[in-house]
This record gives sequence, C-alpha cells and structure tokens, in this order.
Amino acid sequence: MAEQGGLEGSQPVDLSKHPSGIVPTLQNIVSTVNLDCKLDLKQIALQARNAEYNPKRFAAVIMRIREPKTTALIFASGKMVCTGAKSEQQSKLAARKYARIIQKLGFPAKFKDFKIQNIVGSCDVKFPIRLEGLSCYHYAFTSYEPEIFPGAIYRMKHPKVVLLLFVSGKIVITGAKVRDDVYRAFENIYPVLAQFKKVQLCVQDAQPSSPCK
Repeated sequence: MAEQGGLEGSQPVDLSKHPSGIVPTLQNIVSTVNLDCKLDLKQIALQARNAEYNPKRFAAVIMRIREPKTTALIFASGKMVCTGAKSEQQSKLAARKYARIIQKLGFPAKFKDFKIQNIVGSCDVKFPIRLEGLSCYHYAFTSYEPEIFPGAIYRMKHPKVVLLLFVSGKIVITGAKVRDDVYRAFENIYPVLAQFKKVQLCVQDAQPSSPCK
C-alpha cells in the first residue's frame, strides 16, 4: 500500500484521456457559495474557535477547518469563498461544514449557488524547456519577462486557462472551472513543450573547452 503515496505513476494512466502519459495533480479548488443571510462578522469571530477577523485589514472572517484542510472567507453579505481543497467533492464538503458552523452560531444560513470558480493543477514534464524560443514562436499567447517573473505566461483560448511554464519543466495550470479543462489544456500544450525541449549538448571530444548549452 505504501507505493500509492501521492505518485501519479503509481496507478496506470488512461492514455485515451492523457496521451502524454502525464496526469496533472489538482492543487487547489476555489469555490463560492451563498449563505443567503446577513452575517455579524464580529459575533462569528468571537464565538468560533477557528476564526480570525481584522476589519482594518480585510472585510471578511477567515475561518479554517482541518478536514478537508481548507480556508473560508466569510463576508457580511452572506457570500463565502472556500479555498485549499484538492478535489471538487472536498471543496463542496468543506463549504457545507462552514455553512453548518455558521448555522450553529445562530444564523439562518442556507447553502445556495455552490460553484467551482477556479481549479489549479500542476505537473512536471521531466525535461527543461527553452522558454525564449517558445515565447517567440507563440508570441500571440505568451508573455515572458524573466526579470519580472521566472516563468512564461501562456494564455490558452480553448480551453480558456492560463499556464505558467518554467524552464525546469514544471507547469502550473490555473483558471479552469472543470477538471477536464486542466487535463485538456495540458495535452494541448505538451506537444509545444516537447518541441522546445532544451537539449543538453556537451561534445567534449570535439570542443574540450566549450561549455554545455
């Protein structure tokens, strides 16, 4: 059982869905829900153990639970944002738990309009990428300013997501509303990344003094 860790490779990959053989890992789900009642944030912060509230810094109560490990931002309007879950089911379960906490504090909270707003995924292609070349060829979608941010920012149209591409081969996908868009975006970009794979050349026999490129 120990092998099942968190390794993507520990389970067979469905190549019909993931032709690259790589399955991005979901890192963070952001969801919203409407509790459909006005909330007294000061009262919530005083009564709930796992809550903090500093109205001068931020106009919401920050509440945390351990299972699933998440953070909620609870606003006086009754709107709530839940972050940190690793799956859609976890996000919904966490949001329900927060709603129940608010109910137990005496507010007529409901659970309305639950919606996944953003899914963040990441993976590693296991080879270095020539970001300069990629950003030149795909300039319409890519911005790369290494002195400001070390990764290239690739704005994909279909599906509509943003990918952060790093020289190391690490990829972050954000902006998806459904998990399949994370997978689809990665499969779309994978052939492009393979095209700009950085090859380590070090022909020592021919040019003993030349560095690797």
